[in-house]
Amino acid sequence: MSSNGKKAICFYFQVHQPFRLKRYRFFDLGNDHYYYDDYSNESIMRKVAGKCYLPANKILLDLIEKHKGKFKVTFSITGIAINQFRLYAPEVLESFRKLAETGMVEFLAETNSHSLVSLKSRSEFELQVNQHKEMVKKYLGVEPTSFRNTELIYSDEIGSWVADMGYKAMLTEGAKHILGWKSPNFLYCNAINPRLKVLLRNFVLSDDIAFRFSNKDWIAWPLTADKYAGWINKLAPSSELLNIFLDYETFGEHNWKESGIFDFLQHMPGAILKKTPFKFMTPSEVADKLQPVSAINIQNPISWADEERDITAWLGNELQAAAMEKLYSLSRKVNKCEDDQLKKDWEYLQSSDHFYYMATKFFSDGAVHAYFNPYESPYDAFMNYMNVLSDFEIRLRRTFPDTAEQDQIYKLGTQVIEKDMLIDKQADEIEKLKRKLAKAKPVVKPASKKLLKEADIIIEWEKPVKKPVKKKEEKPVIKSTKAAKKNVAEVVTEPIKKKTAKASTRKSADTKKSSPAKKPVVKKNTAVKKSTAKSSATVKKKK
Repeated sequence: MSSNGKKAICFYFQVHQPFRLKRYRFFDLGNDHYYYDDYSNESIMRKVAGKCYLPANKILLDLIEKHKGKFKVTFSITGIAINQFRLYAPEVLESFRKLAETGMVEFLAETNSHSLVSLKSRSEFELQVNQHKEMVKKYLGVEPTSFRNTELIYSDEIGSWVADMGYKAMLTEGAKHILGWKSPNFLYCNAINPRLKVLLRNFVLSDDIAFRFSNKDWIAWPLTADKYAGWINKLAPSSELLNIFLDYETFGEHNWKESGIFDFLQHMPGAILKKTPFKFMTPSEVADKLQPVSAINIQNPISWADEERDITAWLGNELQAAAMEKLYSLSRKVNKCEDDQLKKDWEYLQSSDHFYYMATKFFSDGAVHAYFNPYESPYDAFMNYMNVLSDFEIRLRRTFPDTAEQDQIYKLGTQVIEKDMLIDKQADEIEKLKRKLAKAKPVVKPASKKLLKEADIIIEWEKPVKKPVKKKEEKPVIKSTKAAKKNVAEVVTEPIKKKTAKASTRKSADTKKSSPAKKPVVKKNTAVKKSTAKSSATVKKKK
């Protein structure tokens, strides 16, 4: 708990209207350079504006006036959504500007095209964030001080980039596999740069509204404002901060007016203020008034998508990976480009929606991916996108024709940079290990050596000295082999050979059998005695 005892609740709404590419066939390459399905994009925008944006904004404006500074909300509006408002629904953009003028609404910064660029390039990421910041200042009249990345994608490294850009707070998912025993209902900070405060989404309370509100099979249906406030109040003793983040289209589009969703929105702030100790705050206020309980370590990127809460919704198969690699291989030429239309197309082609349509997930997650998806299959989405991207590349090559030598120089230069970065990283790891070794010099006591030995643990700092082992005196053992038998026969019959050589060169049949020139067979000592007796009998006859 923080020292000041404050309890905060933040409501965030994502405003991003996916736009569609038109059906772009292979035979259009090099001929047709306009990629957008304007009719579908306009009709969808007009429909959602009437069902969601305009009525929901009016309710929020009334609530802000009613509660006189006690009710606050936060919006994250993508650059693509702002552009679509300008084209197809300028009255929606005006209604957001009126909300901004109340001072009770905060607008977050993010990537301008709702892209996945934070997974590819820091420089491109910072460029897009700055573009979005300028759009928010120009069209909404405010300057963002807090941040949320596309689809709440976050890692320690991405968070450190955001901190270096001067933002004070960043929102991400309170994923179970990251938190472990920790609670998402507290304020944390970035593990690399603690200046950045990290706010974690409570996905249970968020999804109760976003996904379960209209589900009549849900055990808690129907969800009322008082019931929701009761759940929040039960969390008060063990929580300090609640972050509720959902798509703004939840109100009126995903849950129609007939479901009672607008009634819930109208009564929810009053119920929370009356029945709970929580106060409505914006993320920048939270960063200023609350203290983080600890750093949160997230090495691999997470998001708020699907059950896994990772980035597989956009980069989970080979189709998505190939499209992503092809797209960002063109960034070098785009950065040299001065053509406004090419820059606009580059921005729109980076939208994460294109990769989301290529997902090959099934079951419950697959149903979510099918929502608003204009393609019959992920492969259909991939082929259409790659056709558009191929035409875009043709236009770039016409503008910046590269020679083979220039391409080779660029590839080699990229490899050198990557290797230098790897060497620097490995050098840092070596230094860290050296510092650890310098601090930790274990002293192994005699009593513990036995335990370590049993556990097969080798201690590098203290190698045991081997004691000389005394060899036992071994008794000679005659093995029952042919070589051993031969040696025994030669020892026993040597005196006999000398006597027979003096006596005569003539040998009887019995003497031939016992001759040492041939292979003697000595089975037992008795066999040797019999042979000796026969030899002496022969000698007597000669005499």
